[in-house]
Amino acid sequence: METNANNSDIVVALDIGTTKICAIAGRRDQHGKLEVLGFGKVASEGVLRGVVSNIEKTVNAISEAVEMAQRNTGHTFKVVHVGIAGQHIKSLQHRGILTRDNDHTEISKRDIDRLVSDMYKLVLPPGDKILHVIPQEYTVDNEQGITDPIGMSGIRLEANFHIITGQISASNNIYRCVERTGLKVANMTLEPIASASAVLSDEEKEAGVALVDIGGGTTDITIFQEGIIRHTAVVPFGGNVITKDIKEGCTVMKPQAEKLKVKFGSALSEEVYDNRIISIPGLRGHDHKEISEKNLARIIQARAEEILDYVIWEIRRSGFERKLIGGIVLTGGGALLNHIDKLSEFHTGMSTRIGTPVEHLAHGYHEQLSSPIYATGIGLLMKGLDDLEAGLVQPMLEDQQQDTEEEKANASSSENWYDQLFRRTKEWFEAEPDNEF
Repeated sequence: METNANNSDIVVALDIGTTKICAIAGRRDQHGKLEVLGFGKVASEGVLRGVVSNIEKTVNAISEAVEMAQRNTGHTFKVVHVGIAGQHIKSLQHRGILTRDNDHTEISKRDIDRLVSDMYKLVLPPGDKILHVIPQEYTVDNEQGITDPIGMSGIRLEANFHIITGQISASNNIYRCVERTGLKVANMTLEPIASASAVLSDEEKEAGVALVDIGGGTTDITIFQEGIIRHTAVVPFGGNVITKDIKEGCTVMKPQAEKLKVKFGSALSEEVYDNRIISIPGLRGHDHKEISEKNLARIIQARAEEILDYVIWEIRRSGFERKLIGGIVLTGGGALLNHIDKLSEFHTGMSTRIGTPVEHLAHGYHEQLSSPIYATGIGLLMKGLDDLEAGLVQPMLEDQQQDTEEEKANASSSENWYDQLFRRTKEWFEAEPDNEF
C-alpha cells in the first residue's frame, strides 16, 4: 500500500452493511483506474436488514474500519461517502413538464436542473424523503425518446423520472453514527446503484441487465436498459436468512451454521455428488451431530429459490422481463455461495454471471478486493471520485484547511468584538458625567 498519496485526491467510501462495515480509501491514477490505498473490514453487529438498529455498536465498528484504512494510507480522514440500503427503500415513476419562455434559445443544463429540482417538491408519505432523482428520457415539443436534450430548441420540455425514496429516520441514523466518529458525510448513495457502477459494463447496461446484490440482510435489485436505471427494489431477505434456516434445520449454533454454509454449502443439491457426512461438535456433555452434504444443500436451495422468486417478481413488475439481453449479474456476499449462478439460470431461465468489482481497479490491487462482497464499497468510492472531479464535493485537504481558516477567522472576529465591547464599556464608565441634567 502506498503512503505518499496527495491527501486532496483521496476519497473514502463507507459501506455500512448487515454483516460487515467496510471503509475503502482510494484515488484515480493517471490512467483513470481506481488505486485503492487502504481498506478496513470489520463485523457489523448494530445493523439489521440494512438499517441501523444499535447506534453504539455501529459507531464502534465504523471507527474500527476507518482506523484500519487510515493505518494503511498514513492519512487521517475527515469526510466519507456513505451508502444507504434497507427494506424501507422504495421507487416510483413521475413525469415532469417545463414550459420555456423562448424557443430560440437552446435548452441548457439549467433547464434540466429546474426539472429535477421540481421533482424534489413531490408530496411523499410522512417520514419519507427523496434520495435520488434519475432522468429516464426526455420529450421536446412532442419529440419523444431523447436521452440528452441539451443544445436543442423547443418550448415544452418533458421528462420521465425514476425517483428513489427512503425513510428520513434511517438516513438520519446513518448521519448520526458517522458524525459520532468525528467524520462528515459528503454524500449518501443508494447501495444498489453503487454496486452496479462497480460490476456492470456499459454494454450490459445498454443491452439490459438485472443486478442482484445478495447481502447479509437484504437483496438489492437494479434493472438497467438502454444505459438507464429503469427499476430499483429491495427484498428483505439475504444470506442471514439462509444461515438461520441451517441453524434451525440442523439444530446447531449460529456460528456453526455460518461455517457450514460457507465451507460446505451449495445452492444446488444436484451438484453434490460425494454426499459426505459432516460432523458438528455438540455442546458440553452432548453428542456430536451429523448431517449429509446433500441435505445441507437442500436447505440452502429452498431459501435461495425463494429469494430468486422475489427477484423474478420484481423483474416482471418492472416490465423489462423480455428486454434483459444481459440477463442477471449476481454480486454481494451471497454470490459466493457455490453454484448460486447455476441455480439462478435454472430457476429464472436467464443467463447469469457472478459480478466482481475488478474492472475499474488499477493493476496491483489487493487480492481480497476481487470478492463480490466489496462491490458496494468500490462503487461508493467511484461515486465519490466522480463527485470530486465534478466539483460537487471539496477535496479532503481543502476541507480541512477551510475548517481551520474559518475557525481562526471566527475566533479572531469574536476576540475583536469582545475587545471592542470591553473598551467601549470602559470608556463609557470613565467618561465625565454630563452636566446638562
